[in-house]
Amino acid sequence: MATEQLRRFIRLPQVQELTSLSRTEIYKRMKARTFPATVKLGPGHTVWVESEVAEWVEARIAEARGVAA
Repeated sequence: MATEQLRRFIRLPQVQELTSLSRTEIYKRMKARTFPATVKLGPGHTVWVESEVAEWVEARIAEARGVAA
């Protein structure tokens, strides 16, 4: 059994760096429910779960390579 990945929160700049997507594209995909949703921690403090974003990236790579994710 694989060791469970540590879950941590990341902010928008880190999400953009991991995905190479613009802010606009990230929110557009979230609205279409094709990108991980944010977690609201308080007023003006919205984050993503790093492992969810990483899984999304891996799924895109698998799709591009024709491999089941």
